[in-house]
Amino acid sequence: MALMPKRVKYRQHQRGSRKGMAMSGNTIEFGEYGLRAMERAWITNIQIEACRVAINREMKRKGKLWIRIFPDKSYSKKPLEVRMGKGKGAVEGWVAVVRPGRMLFEIDGVPESTALACLRLAASKLPIRTVFVRRGVVV
Repeated sequence: MALMPKRVKYRQHQRGSRKGMAMSGNTIEFGEYGLRAMERAWITNIQIEACRVAINREMKRKGKLWIRIFPDKSYSKKPLEVRMGKGKGAVEGWVAVVRPGRMLFEIDGVPESTALACLRLAASKLPIRTVFVRRGVVV
């Protein structure tokens, strides 16, 4: 099941701005350990799902996982070998806009070594640099 909004008011979005730091969602709120983004990117619904599967497999159904990003922005693409003009292309997929400092995933209920292994696996599925963080430790 692909991660995407149930309904949106306007299907086609403009590209928007990715500059600046994450102003919200940049602290650990739910779990004990987290994965924080260090670069800016569009993270696709497929990449988020790959991370979720990898984390849950590594945790062996122990502990709890929170996904702190949601792909609510659509991006469109015109088909191959189509001439310019004739409007904007159809929606190709959904992305979450991630800025530096954003908390991507949080984990609780597992030992720190397991949490580190889980989040390292998840980080390998993402196109950006990330850092493992612990609750109460200021980076």
